[in-house]
Amino acid sequence: MPPPPHRPAVLAWQVFRGSDAIRQGLVTEHQLRSSAWLRLRHDVYADARLDRDHALACRAAVLRLPPEAVVAGPSAAYLHGVEHAASFTDDVHVLVPRAMRLGPQRGLRVHSTGPATSPSYAPVRSRGAGDGPGVPGRPPADRRNVAVRPPGGGRRTAARPSATGRSSAVLPPSGGLLVAELRTAGAPARTDPTAAAWETAVWLEPLRAVGIVDSLLRQGLTSREALVGVADRNADRPGGRRARWVFELADPGARSPAESELRVRLVLAGLPRPAVRHPVRVASGLVLHADLGWPAYRVAVAPDGRHAGAGGGHLDRIAQLVGAGWLVLPVTGRRLRHDFPGVLREVRAALGARGWRP
Repeated sequence: MPPPPHRPAVLAWQVFRGSDAIRQGLVTEHQLRSSAWLRLRHDVYADARLDRDHALACRAAVLRLPPEAVVAGPSAAYLHGVEHAASFTDDVHVLVPRAMRLGPQRGLRVHSTGPATSPSYAPVRSRGAGDGPGVPGRPPADRRNVAVRPPGGGRRTAARPSATGRSSAVLPPSGGLLVAELRTAGAPARTDPTAAAWETAVWLEPLRAVGIVDSLLRQGLTSREALVGVADRNADRPGGRRARWVFELADPGARSPAESELRVRLVLAGLPRPAVRHPVRVASGLVLHADLGWPAYRVAVAPDGRHAGAGGGHLDRIAQLVGAGWLVLPVTGRRLRHDFPGVLREVRAALGARGWRP
């Protein structure tokens, strides 16, 4: 059996600059190429036991950026708890002051235009002892950290957010070893959820942007009132009209990215906007919810069936809605991706048969 990989305690569960670790004598260049470490960027490494998620990509990115840069847009939405906003392989979006010039970096999208007022940064609740006081609204000026050890075995996420959007970074142990000039990355500073929604609406194509804003609304991370406010304050700025349009398309009732995409694609194709989760009382007395429906015509679309809800499985729920006089069209993910024109024809025909006229 091969010997266990060399992993100094001070580097366990960390994201760090390889040159710092070598200079401090913690590892050699040869040891950094072992299975203990994952190379994320030039001179940026991580404990290979960390989850490969977008939070890890963000932690790696901030180690090669000045402290004025903050994670923003879809990357900030991910850190606030919207897991479909970005993946490990997606570019990290950061916002920098307009006067700052950064050279191109692989896997990084640099923006200099955010909401009109200076972006408000979400406070990072758990910082390492070497990160300084952690002033709310400012990214840390010093990214030095202490050894971080998980309380038990298994994989540990890279400061992954909880369902409430709060960071769950592993706390440092008492008496941890501080290594001077060892730069490590904890939970990155990021723009707040409302600013992240505006940035996402301006920077991404609408189908993705609406799905992310839907999730921010559904999780209570922002509100329609907050979105109206940020849209009003930025109405005359580049992307202001686009952001307002995306916000108008958003709906907190959507329960999956696929449902959001289907809803937006139907509206952009010229159909009337469907109601989301419209309540329908069926013969059994239960109140079921049509995922996407047009109550005036009793037509509904049921995406995928991953969220059957009350009243049994997906097919049982469709049958009960049909029994209540609704015309229900199931739409699989495969058809949404590969046969949307066919889906659109069927929905148009169903609405037309129930009296809708373009």
